[in-house]
Amino acid sequence: QVQLVESGGGVVQAGGSLRLSCAASGLTFSAYAMGWFRQAPEREREFVAGVNWSGGRTNLADSVKGRFTIARDNAKNTVYLQMNSLKPEDTAVYYCAAKLSRVLVAAARGEYDYWGQGTQVTVSS
Repeated sequence: QVQLVESGGGVVQAGGSLRLSCAASGLTFSAYAMGWFRQAPEREREFVAGVNWSGGRTNLADSVKGRFTIARDNAKNTVYLQMNSLKPEDTAVYYCAAKLSRVLVAAARGEYDYWGQGTQVTVSS
């Protein structure tokens, strides 16, 4: 079955960096656009970043532009989220998601086909 497994979360001070990874299995990874979402307590899950099937196109939420980057390695079936200059408001559970598409870079939350279990990121002030 399809599995998306996130790792790399943790506790970091404001201004610090983390790199999240999402390892995919059970699917043809290069056929999927990949995305990162996050959900803070009592808030809706929101889009953070998306990357197309090849890694050649990306899309970032305005709140993270200039600080986060998304990349993928199709040989390793893994998508990454590099997070720099972290702020306390970045604290959330981060989820990766897969959308079967070789056209899209990102999609609405409800349109993704598979989700990981999430990894907690906590940024202390």
